[in-house]
Parts: sequence; structure tokens; C-alpha cells
Amino acid sequence: MDIETLRRDTPGCAHRAHLNNAGAALTSRHTLHAVTSHLELEAMIGGYEAAATAAESIEHTYDALARLVGAGRDEIAVVENATHAWDMAFYSLSFQPGDRILTARAEYVSNAIAFLQTARRYGVSVEVVPDDESGQLDVDALRAMMDERVKLISVTHVPTGGGLVNPAAEIGKVAAEFGVTYLLDACQSVGQLPIDVAEIGCDLLSSTGRKYLRGPRGTGFLYCSRNMLERMDRERMEPPFLDLHSATWTGPDTYRVREDARRFENWETYYAGKIGLGVAADAALDLGLDAIEQRVTRLAGTLRRRLRDLPGVEVHDRGRRQCGIVTFTVEGHDPRRVADLLRSRAVNVSVAVAGHARWDFVPRGLETAVRASVHYYNTDEELDRLLDALPGPVTGH
Repeated sequence: MDIETLRRDTPGCAHRAHLNNAGAALTSRHTLHAVTSHLELEAMIGGYEAAATAAESIEHTYDALARLVGAGRDEIAVVENATHAWDMAFYSLSFQPGDRILTARAEYVSNAIAFLQTARRYGVSVEVVPDDESGQLDVDALRAMMDERVKLISVTHVPTGGGLVNPAAEIGKVAAEFGVTYLLDACQSVGQLPIDVAEIGCDLLSSTGRKYLRGPRGTGFLYCSRNMLERMDRERMEPPFLDLHSATWTGPDTYRVREDARRFENWETYYAGKIGLGVAADAALDLGLDAIEQRVTRLAGTLRRRLRDLPGVEVHDRGRRQCGIVTFTVEGHDPRRVADLLRSRAVNVSVAVAGHARWDFVPRGLETAVRASVHYYNTDEELDRLLDALPGPVTGH
């Protein structure tokens, strides 16, 4: 990669060391121009007319996202964000009392709340699969928990509060073996890791635009396999929300849900953002996801190693395979204060909190941790800035 050119194409790199890419990455000039140009077009000729004029660019986004995850364009829905994508998938599924949902210990808060709401509403059981010795989901334990009552395996690929990468493809093999629906939250992995839905074996996959894909905020997408679409039709499972875009009013008291994944969309959408999302996906594909993963993993590995060399600093990342998210604490310092200190010195990081990962953080005795997340446009010099700005340990605290 030509890092200097990539950084020149990323305006924010001139002002800050942006190490909060798991929150929202910096957009490129190309993506920014795609979004603002369409907004200007809407202002000049009208929103409906702008959408008609830009129809080719809007449709291209489906092709780009399909290539990004190894899907067909009819298996892609573009929606407002990853949570909405995940919710539209999850709340389309049918559950009965006694059904079981299996998930990972490092599951995201919004997904966990949806599980618990469904458990309360339908009497299903939500069960957390144990971790293995590395901290990732234990695939052997998952297999041992399977029976005819398991209706869903739902896992976060890359948890928000740590650097591990769950074994998505191995989980997919278990799901296929037992014929169980598999929903993968790929919010933090799309854009930093190669994703192939056929290799993973998931029925449904949700992701966002704003994180490692470097797309606009307010954009996300859902993959729904053709097999899952056909099964939903057979079993009369429908998205929880339908409108004139996702379904057709066929008679005074009848309607028909559309056949492709766009049944999960609604009519009104953020067209400028949708175009920008396609531009961001193209950029990731042009760079190559293998090359992106290699650079991101190297930078994150360097940061972990250097943090471990500092007195009073503890790194909390687990997993056999690790990615661009690095979590750590400094002895005697509240992680929120550390994040504020870094921000005051033009180094962007975030804070991971137990309330977003109770099944993971609480058993490990963690309440909060500083979360630094690197991307390919970051540099070793920016890692130096973070390390140099950290406070020293306060012993005996």
C-alpha cells in the first residue's frame, strides 16, 4: 500500500492520530465527495429527481457489497445501520416456548437485549457457549450443546470490547451439521478482514458502513442467503416491518413480500449515504482485504507488544486470532480519564465498558478499558503518539 497517498486521501489524518476506527473510521475524499455531491444534487433538482439521475450509482452499491462478502446482489439489503440490519434479520425468525438460542460470551449489548426480550416474550432459552482457553468461542462446547431445540446460533465475529476474532467458519460447520439458522454480526470485521459468506456458512450477516469499511454514518447492510429467503417464504417468516418497497399490495386484503433481500429495506433511504457506501466498498476491494488485514494486524500487534512493555499497563485482548482492536488499562487511572487525556493530545481512542459486554467483561473483573483500534492508514508514528501520551502507573491505588 502507498500509505502516504492513502493518508493524503484521508483529510482527518492531517489533524489527529485517529485510533478509534472500531467506533467510526475516517472517510476518504472520494467517499466524502460521493456523499456531498449527491446532497448538492438533491438541493439543486430535488430528492426524487436526484435518485433517478443517480440510479446507476445507487444500484452499483449492491454489486460492490455483494463482491465484498462473496454474495449475490439479490442477497444484499442496504439499511440504516448494522443494528437495524441485525434486528430485521433476528426479529424475522420464528420462536416457540422451549426453543434455544446459543450465543457467545463476548456478545454485543444490543444483540443480548434482543435475545432477552425474545426470551421474555416467547419463553425461549438464551444460553452462552463457553470460551476455550484462548478466550474465543469453544467450538467443541458448541457442538456438545446442540440438540433439536436449538433454533439459532448467533455470534459476533469480532467483539466490540477486544481484539479476538471468533472462529466463524468453524461455527458455520456446526450450524450446517445440525441444520440450525446461523446469524453472524460482522459489524467490526467487514472492511478489516476478508469475508466470504459461503466459506463462513452463515444464513444471515449484518454489518455497518461507518467502521472498518470507512463508509458514511447512517449506513449498513444485511446479507440473507437465497436458501434462507426461500425458507422464510416456505415457513411464512417475514421481516417485522413491511412497506411499499419491501412488499406489494396485491388486493384489498392481500400483500406479497418481495423475493430478494430488499424485503428487509424500507422505501425511504439515505441515498447519498448509500452511494458513499458503495464507493467505500469499492475502495476496500481495490486495496484488497488480505492486504488490509495484514497491515491492520501488524499495527495492532505492534501496539499490543509495546503496551505490554510499559510498566503498569495491562492488555486485555484474547483469542487465537486477533485483529485491529486493542484494549488495555493503566494502573491507577480510570480508562475514561485516559481516553480524555489522549483526546486532548489529538489521539482518538474509545472506552469499552462492562455494560456493553456483561457476559465477557464481568467474569474477567473488568469494568472499563481503553480501546484503541487501528486501520491501514495509521502509522507507527501515530502509535508513538499514543504511547508517549499515556500517564504513568499509580502504584498502590
